[in-house]
Amino acid sequence: MIYRNFIAPSRAFSQFSHEIIRHPRLDSHAARLLTWQLSLPAHARETLSETAKRARIGATSFTTAKRQLKAEGYVHERRVQVGGGLWVTQQLVSSTPLRPEEAAKIFAGMPAHNGIERVYPQVAPSDPGPAVGQPTPPSTDGHPEKDRREDTSNLPPGTEAEAEAEGRPAAEAEPGTQPEPFDGAPDEPDAQADAQPGVQTAAQLDEARALVGALPLLSPALRHIPPGMRDELTGLAARWLAAGHTSVDVHEHILRGLPGAGTPVQRPGGLVRYLLREVPPRTLPRSEPSPPPSGARLSSRLEGARECASGAHTQSMLFRPVADETLCGDCRGSAAQGGRVW
Repeated sequence: MIYRNFIAPSRAFSQFSHEIIRHPRLDSHAARLLTWQLSLPAHARETLSETAKRARIGATSFTTAKRQLKAEGYVHERRVQVGGGLWVTQQLVSSTPLRPEEAAKIFAGMPAHNGIERVYPQVAPSDPGPAVGQPTPPSTDGHPEKDRREDTSNLPPGTEAEAEAEGRPAAEAEPGTQPEPFDGAPDEPDAQADAQPGVQTAAQLDEARALVGALPLLSPALRHIPPGMRDELTGLAARWLAAGHTSVDVHEHILRGLPGAGTPVQRPGGLVRYLLREVPPRTLPRSEPSPPPSGARLSSRLEGARECASGAHTQSMLFRPVADETLCGDCRGSAAQGGRVW
């Protein structure tokens, strides 16, 4: 339970609607900025930024509060050009929301600034014109502050964008001839490795899709691969599978190409694309002869001994032959006496 005690002030008070304080789309900084402005005398020309400094509202909070006040119609602005080519921004703060046309009428009734040449009533943003053509998605895995060619080495050869990036003029077509369309075939000898090594089957494409989907589990550096690059990476991984490589081979190759621990990867999708663009031939590891198990080697006392080939012994019978005999002495004696050894 809460109790309230209110004593009406006898001086220095302002009258404004409770809707300003209880507005659902105005945060505390916006409400404080608006009520502070409404509490100033009519002749005061304190700007919103100066009020924000006095109210100890930070730059980011002030920008958000001003945007909210303009969106709700409590603040309107226009720019005027004064003498000498200087520009002045005029601000209108209202205790009730105003439409753009209502704010324009109030601006028109204000005392004109000395030397005003042109007036731009920017009380509200104009409706943008419809865009021409179909919407195009933004390029994936890009960085606006870096050169796109810095970490990417598989741009289509012969394009004008590549020529401008390298600082050389683009090739001009001869008069009367039309440039041949680029059909995706590589023109440089180094790009022949990108040729498709085999025909991918549906099963290989499904395996490649699962292979790419498991990349974020291999390393934290691969967790932010753009979804728009998965189809491209799936096609590259399918080429590895068509060449005879396994999913384990592809994952191990990608892990070997990652930087060391502590080095951030700015564009993981571009890095994986670079690692998979060339498909090496699959070579099977050579099987080396395994060493004999421990204890299988005869001791020096039994070196040169041979097992009796008669088969009459319950267990293996070793003997040291004198020449090339294959039977032990007992079996040879039985054979010499005409007895049957086996």
